[in-house]
Amino acid sequence: MLKVEDLRAGYGKIQVLHGVSLELGPGEVVALLGRNGAGKSTLLKAVMGMTSRFGGEVRFEGQPLGRMPAYARAQRGLGYVPEERRVFPELSVRENLEVAARPGAWTVARVFELFPRLAEIQSRRGGLLSGGEQQMLTVARTLVTNPRLLLLDEPTEGLAPILVRAIAGVVAELKAAGMPILLAEQNLKFTAPLADRAYVLETGEVRMSGPMDELAADARVRELLAL
Repeated sequence: MLKVEDLRAGYGKIQVLHGVSLELGPGEVVALLGRNGAGKSTLLKAVMGMTSRFGGEVRFEGQPLGRMPAYARAQRGLGYVPEERRVFPELSVRENLEVAARPGAWTVARVFELFPRLAEIQSRRGGLLSGGEQQMLTVARTLVTNPRLLLLDEPTEGLAPILVRAIAGVVAELKAAGMPILLAEQNLKFTAPLADRAYVLETGEVRMSGPMDELAADARVRELLAL
């Protein structure tokens, strides 16, 4: 589904990623682990074509994306859930979803089933939602674009434990439905039960990679994550 080869990317003239390579197969959940500043968010943005690329390549479903802009990558089937959430504050929950919806299996009705709370508050404006509700809406809005691969950036950042568990349940349901997910997180407790494999980033480089269960038990990983 996704192959990143020797990717070097950053912002303007500043390079943040230094030769990152990874792969993600159909139906897999692959985690990007690392502290703040390790390069996780930059990697997701680079996959989406939202950074400067100094070298390397991103391939989606076998095809190189080159310098394809972000909107074209989204049209190809990449769904990006940014850490910043970026809901439309003046639109209702339903309107936030309807403005993004494209034909496919993920309809507004289906995401309301996945997120019952959003169904309850579907007439409320996006700017009046709590942080957790905005996170749910951002994931739901990306799903109704009917992506073939989901990029999730720090979905538990700033959320209360009860909402973290709710987001974990949603990711587990998406995995069960066969949705491939590239998940950037520093919350090992959240990530460990969900991911099949993981890459551990530090200062823009992959330090370790392997099966999630092995990495979760590795003291070196806990040291890199400052746990």
